[in-house]
Amino acid sequence: MTLLDRLERHLSRFAIPHLIRYVVVLNALVFILLSLDPKYLSVLVLDGDAIVHGQVWRLVSWIFIPDTLSPLWIIFYLLVVWWTGDLLEATWGSFRLNAYYFLGMVFCVASALIFGASGGNVFLNLSLFLAVATLLPDLEILFLLVIPLKLKWVALISLLWPAYILFTGSFPVKMIVIMCLGNYLIFFGPSLIRRSRQNRQVWRRRAKFEGAKDDSPTIHRCEACGVTEAIDPHLDFRVASDGKEYCTKHLPDQKVKVQ
Repeated sequence: MTLLDRLERHLSRFAIPHLIRYVVVLNALVFILLSLDPKYLSVLVLDGDAIVHGQVWRLVSWIFIPDTLSPLWIIFYLLVVWWTGDLLEATWGSFRLNAYYFLGMVFCVASALIFGASGGNVFLNLSLFLAVATLLPDLEILFLLVIPLKLKWVALISLLWPAYILFTGSFPVKMIVIMCLGNYLIFFGPSLIRRSRQNRQVWRRRAKFEGAKDDSPTIHRCEACGVTEAIDPHLDFRVASDGKEYCTKHLPDQKVKVQ
């Protein structure tokens, strides 16, 4: 039994059902508030210095700031976050979703306090989508409502921007990307490492098998392409009138005798 299993066993009754739905509703309310008066944004953002000086509401208020303030994209954004949260909760259960989300919040707040960077809500929401894409990689969606793509490919596309920041951003900005995706690394890192090791072992065994197959003694070999019955056991070979052996694919156009 893992640590998460033990925590779920004892603390599951404290989990908040439909947590992400509440976050989405408050995102919508904050969007309306900021549309009426954008100055409220400065009061809600994750600011480590302000938190240290007593503005403790910022420890939570930043998660209610939507990733976009565009009237064109806000509905799409809210629907995607709602759908992502529901899908994760249906797959994991309320407790694990709560643990994943609150762990991401802790890492984002820590990055703001330590490195003075803000904007963690973007990467916190990205961590939700990456979790869904890892759990259900072959689930197909309409990317940008037009292109049918599997979640694993959409996730790779969504990682292009964080990857660009990691290559070009300042050290504090790089750290907020890494730390705000820390919940994903903790939940999925060990399994991804194990899977990578297993894939390497499979590739090595396959290469070893192919090498052994190539080295095994053969009776037939095509004069044109070099294929043998060890490589393709279902292939037929013929001896042409020139006395040389060919596979049926490369057999010269002449009388042959069966081998």
